[in-house]
Parts: sequence; structure tokens; C-alpha cells
Amino acid sequence: MAKARINRWLLIPGAAIVLAGLAVAGWIWAVRWTPDRTHYAEQGLWLDAGDGAVDWGTLKATGPGGHGADFVYLTASSGAASRDSAFAHGLDAARAAGLQVGAVHVYDLCAPADTQASNFVTTVPRDRRLLPAAIALDLDPRACRDPPGEAVIDSELTTFLNEVERHLGRPVVLMPSPALESRYHLAARIDRNVWVTGDYRVPTYVARPWVLWTATHRLRLAGVAGPVRWVVVQP
Repeated sequence: MAKARINRWLLIPGAAIVLAGLAVAGWIWAVRWTPDRTHYAEQGLWLDAGDGAVDWGTLKATGPGGHGADFVYLTASSGAASRDSAFAHGLDAARAAGLQVGAVHVYDLCAPADTQASNFVTTVPRDRRLLPAAIALDLDPRACRDPPGEAVIDSELTTFLNEVERHLGRPVVLMPSPALESRYHLAARIDRNVWVTGDYRVPTYVARPWVLWTATHRLRLAGVAGPVRWVVVQP
């Protein structure tokens, strides 16, 4: 009996090592995974000032599986007054490196739509070379503690879209989070292309075909210090 107990105790360090090895292997897979290029030929990322300094040449030349990024979306503005400090430089630098560039506005459900639109159009140039702008919408209690009802969302978002699309000269792409889409069903009611979000698996939370998918927000790659959001285009 004593010998059996000793043998069991001897097995514990070995099991711990195996589990630690599996955890490390899982982490390495998670931070390197991107969708297969044979299924999604166009791939890129979404960055903002929080991602830190970017080596744009490396980002364009080197990426997952030896393929660099094809495009980048840059956060331009948030809510009624916040502007991303890295947008203007990132726009010029990304283009100089040969990347296509798009702009993102992070929508605040509690801020006036016309003020948000003004913030965006004074930040993002009227430039036909830009990819269609994306509007990120989420239920964020830090920004909006008491989200409005569906009718108010429809009215305010229509105002915002009219002003922004008049400035850009083309429709935007809506990027509703799973939580927001579950509550408001925007993708089903507003006729715009949709950008979905979901790590590692193709999301199914919108009731229409999507055009862009944030496939992971954990990717580590050369040219950016921290983990990034990797985005693919629907073929």
C-alpha cells in the first residue's frame, strides 16, 4: 500500500509537466492561428493607438504563413469627441507600405448621432482610395449605462449614416457585436454590409451574409508589439 501511494505521488509531477506542455502548445496555436488563405485570400487587421508602434514594412512583407497583410483598418474616432492619435500617421504610413486602408468609428449608443458624425468626418478625409468605413457598435456599459430603445437607435443611427455616407460618397459597413445584435437585430433591419466578430469559428449571429470577419483578436505577428485583431474578407 505504501509503495502504491509513493508511485501515485511520483506521477503527479509528470502529469503537471504534461498539462503545462499542453497549455503552452494551446497558447502557441492560439496566438499563431489565422484562417486558411485558400479559403480567405484577402486578410488584414484592425489597429488603433492602443496597439503601439507599428513597423508597416514588416507588416506588409511578413505575416501568418509567410503572407503579409493585404489591408488595415484604423480606428479614426470614437463617440462624440475622441479621435485616435495614431490615425493620421497610420493612414500615410500604411499606404506608403502598400496596404489598403479603411477607417473605423466606434459608435456610442448614448451620444448624439450628429455630433458623432461630425467627429468622424472631421477626422477622416473624403478620399475614394479608402476602403468602405466601418462602424463598430457594442453594448459598452462604460460608455453608455442606459442604452436607448430600438426606435431611438434606428433614428439616431440613420442620422449618423446619412451624414457620414454623404461625406464619404459610399455606404459604410456595420460591425455589430454579438451582444448588440442579439438586442437590436441591426443586421436584419438596416441594409448595409456586415462585419462580424468571433474567435476561431465563423460567427452565425447575424441573419445575413457577412463581408468581413474578425477571426481572432489574439494574433501575434512581426511588426506589432502586442496581440492584434486579424480580419478576413468573405470570398
